[in-house]
Amino acid sequence: MLQTSGTLANSLSPKQIRGIIAAIAAITAVGLSLSASLPLLALTLEYRGVSDTWIGINTAFSGVASIVATPVGPYLARKLGTPQALLISLLVAGFSLPFFFVFENFWAWFPLRLLFHGATTSAFILSEFWINALAPSKHRGFLMGVYATVLALGFASGPLVLAFAGTTGALPFLLASAGIIIAALPVLIGFNAAPRIESEATSKLYAFLWIAPAATFAGFVFGAVEQSGISLLPLFGLKIGLTAQTATLLVSAMAAGNMVLQIPLGLLSDRMNRRHLLIYCGAFGVIGALLMIPLSGSFYGICALLFVWGGVVAGLYTVGLTHLGARFDGANLASANAAFVLMYSVGQLVGPASTGFALSAWGADGLPLVFAGFLGAYVIICLIRGTRLGSAP
Repeated sequence: MLQTSGTLANSLSPKQIRGIIAAIAAITAVGLSLSASLPLLALTLEYRGVSDTWIGINTAFSGVASIVATPVGPYLARKLGTPQALLISLLVAGFSLPFFFVFENFWAWFPLRLLFHGATTSAFILSEFWINALAPSKHRGFLMGVYATVLALGFASGPLVLAFAGTTGALPFLLASAGIIIAALPVLIGFNAAPRIESEATSKLYAFLWIAPAATFAGFVFGAVEQSGISLLPLFGLKIGLTAQTATLLVSAMAAGNMVLQIPLGLLSDRMNRRHLLIYCGAFGVIGALLMIPLSGSFYGICALLFVWGGVVAGLYTVGLTHLGARFDGANLASANAAFVLMYSVGQLVGPASTGFALSAWGADGLPLVFAGFLGAYVIICLIRGTRLGSAP
């Protein structure tokens, strides 16, 4: 690790270092505030007497907002510049969040979701493009692993805001809003170190789904599995006989693996064919998902499995982004990154719905079977694509 850090420092200019740190710091602050605001919004609706069904519909609308907003980030970056577009996204997200508290009319929350989640989606696209564009090719995987790890820490820390500020009143909204607005500071610090987009992409955004399916579908599968795991692993735990309190620890085990394994996977992706590594992550994901069934009788066994499984499956996100950075640059990289986030957002919509249905129809086994199905389909897509590309990275 020390040797890698030293080599990396020698291969980066001070401007690149400043730019990468700025982008990572900005999106980490957004992640922290977003992980605080998402449960806060659901709890606020519950306090106001909104039914669970409508809370679910309104929450799902955030995925729709992300899909609609996906093309906006690359467009703004090309017209205004990457840091300018990122600043606008952060300010829109930060200043729109408190209005969820101000507006008690439930229907006003739908356009607010469009504004808030659309802006945060744009911020993620632009930050990931910024990091990917500045990262040197031989260390891109390591840097994306650092990004994924720090972002995961930010998401894990978000609930601490609610523990401090509570879940009622204006204070938690203002703190989460302030966190997003403060994220503008590192952007200003790295303002002159951001990549530029000089021309339009040579392909339409949606074309990248077919041009780079190993990467873009990795975003879809990870979005489906991650969102399903966060939302429904506690229900899986209840169905295998765990208490409610113990069942939530299954999510913690998966999240811990995500945080610990991204840098090792990033380093590995710098030393081998990234498309092959994506296939290995997917194949391991299939095996690990199926192992949840026989290990469901052992709490410690399934926690250990979820730790490793969660980290390796999260590698689809890290290695998928790295794979895009190695294949594209400029406007094409920005559009490819937008396509990746688009697929991730679609996965977040499809995954929980499919997994929830499977849990109802097949009991506890439904969750691992759906996970294995998503990951298995991904491996098959990559293998079919691989036969057409030969050994291309």
